[in-house]
Amino acid sequence: MTVTEKDFEDQMKFLREKGYRVITTAEFFDFVAFKRQLPGKSVLITIDDGWRSTYEIAFPILRKYHYPSTLFLYTDLISGTRSTLDWDLVKEMAENGVDIQCHTVSHRSLIKAAGHGSFKEYFDFLCRELGDSAQIIKKKLNIEVKYLAYPYGDTSPLVVAVLQKLGYRGAFTVERGSSPFFVQPYRINRSMIYGDFDLDDFERNLTIFRGKGSN
Repeated sequence: MTVTEKDFEDQMKFLREKGYRVITTAEFFDFVAFKRQLPGKSVLITIDDGWRSTYEIAFPILRKYHYPSTLFLYTDLISGTRSTLDWDLVKEMAENGVDIQCHTVSHRSLIKAAGHGSFKEYFDFLCRELGDSAQIIKKKLNIEVKYLAYPYGDTSPLVVAVLQKLGYRGAFTVERGSSPFFVQPYRINRSMIYGDFDLDDFERNLTIFRGKGSN
């Protein structure tokens, strides 16, 4: 799950040299909502959780290439230990091209499990994970959260309904693949980039949707 500094630098350089266009999450969702067209070879860079290496390694490289990105935080992790971010570091990134969005409070799966007890207990759990995390980010950073990355990619129709009720615009899975304009906005595909990928593997994961008759 760990990508080295050199590999991440090489991947960002590859995007530049091969003519990929790095877009923001808001631009992508405007595209899904038929509000804008995107340039060819558009990609969205996302990072999950809130580890300190995001600030120490990824952030300087992203700034070097002037690439926007989205950091999905689970708020329990933002504790300021040697290995985790604190809110001051998150704020600095937010002020310099990193879009801060939600990855729940605790990173527990949002799918109902035996430990969730009754339906009411489970529903209350969903509201806390999805609502409290957005409120914490709002309080700490004055950012209105609109997007979620599902922990482990787990979702369901009920989870989507709660997201819609709370005002989320869309959410991301970890299902590999491109996300064309007709993708379901609460089940956006994402291709995880693993530490053992070489640049050929990286390129294979830059899937570009091509409809019938496209070049």
